[in-house]
Amino acid sequence: MKRKTWVRLDNASNIFLAAMTNRDTKVFRLTAEMTDLVDSKLLQQALDKTYDQYLLYHSVLRRGVFWYYLVMSEIKPKVTAEIAPPFTQLYHFDQKELLFRVIYQGNRIHLEVFHVLSDGVGAMWFFEDLIKEYVFLRHHEIAENKWDKTLIQLEQQLDDSFNKHFRQQDETNFSHVASSAFFSVIETSKRAGKVVLRYGKKTSNWLGSSIKIESNKKRVYQIRSKKTPDNRPRIVDVSMPLKETIQLAKKENVSLTIYLIALFFDSIRKAEPDFKQTDTIAISVPVNLRQFYQSNSARNFFSTVLLEYTYGEEDDFNHLCHNLSDQLQQHLEPDKLGQRLSKLIKAEYHPIARVTLRPIKDVVLKLINRQNNRKVTVAMSNLGKMVFPHPISTHIQQIYFKTAAVRPQFCMVSFEDKLTISFTSPFIDTSIQKEFVRSLSEEGLSVSVAVNQVTSEELEDEPL
Repeated sequence: MKRKTWVRLDNASNIFLAAMTNRDTKVFRLTAEMTDLVDSKLLQQALDKTYDQYLLYHSVLRRGVFWYYLVMSEIKPKVTAEIAPPFTQLYHFDQKELLFRVIYQGNRIHLEVFHVLSDGVGAMWFFEDLIKEYVFLRHHEIAENKWDKTLIQLEQQLDDSFNKHFRQQDETNFSHVASSAFFSVIETSKRAGKVVLRYGKKTSNWLGSSIKIESNKKRVYQIRSKKTPDNRPRIVDVSMPLKETIQLAKKENVSLTIYLIALFFDSIRKAEPDFKQTDTIAISVPVNLRQFYQSNSARNFFSTVLLEYTYGEEDDFNHLCHNLSDQLQQHLEPDKLGQRLSKLIKAEYHPIARVTLRPIKDVVLKLINRQNNRKVTVAMSNLGKMVFPHPISTHIQQIYFKTAAVRPQFCMVSFEDKLTISFTSPFIDTSIQKEFVRSLSEEGLSVSVAVNQVTSEELEDEPL
């Protein structure tokens, strides 16, 4: 079977390129805290083996006339010690470079991924295999890893699951509709920019967050504070026992995700001095589509929903929890989810969109992203539970998941009975995170907290 040498970007990836900035690099990180100091030579060997099993990770990003695309490369990744701050930019325009890196520090192994390449679940597969290979090499008493990927699995990693599940049959025959649309645009070149911008405005509610906010009726609260001086994020890692935290969610009769989102909302309300009771808090929540549609793709395959809440005079925490839970259930109804995602694909493959030059699309997507940012207060992502077979798991202490941020957000992942919530923020202030931790502690949880240094004063005091 002849392997693909290039693939067009999936539906979710285009907005990441438009939204990328020096502060929000669209890079996320998975970390394994091991029981021993990391052996860099063995980690390189493990990376070489894992890299051979993931064709997608051989990709470099290129710019075409009409779209971006991924090209398979012969570049070999190199393990490096951590020197730069987390989420340092991975993609630089027109430079041929891999879209991920593996770094280490002390007893920690980090995988950083540019979101255009993969989502959290796809990266988790790569990361799990990397850690397994490393432990096999590091500890000789463990049998050799025999779990190589089949050729079919290798090819499925490159699948565009958005097209597979949501592209309509009549959109696949492009030649006729594209040619007529193309000449129509040429003949009305003076109005082409207006047409594209009008189209972009029309589809802005289909891209990024999928749920409308009635902005004329509600004031979506925006967190504003002093930003870190050199674009490095403020990171607050919060660790707690998983089972006990789940019990707190069960007391409210909601899922763990909803419980922690509600706690985040309450922390914002209590910590922000200019927050008004009439303000609306809105959170962007990614949804892993693999739980609804069959896919073995390691590429992006997720959607986002927007949950919002406006506090009333007598609303309590339980009311907040159930309101958010009801919203999420409504958004995840199969018919609504399918219709919304089909609109996304229809917008992408609209004849005018397909013949529009890439630089114009970039401008439109930037405007869409800017408009969507006004509708969002914070964000979160739940990667779920990471599982390693015994005895590999005995050599891992903890797992972390975090991402670059344009606004305060948290990412959560669990390993065995340890739940880790990592807050990232472009702001120096940590009042919201402190309120969040205080609330958990008041519920009787044993919580540990680690905060990175971001100001010049903090960095001067950082131990060598």
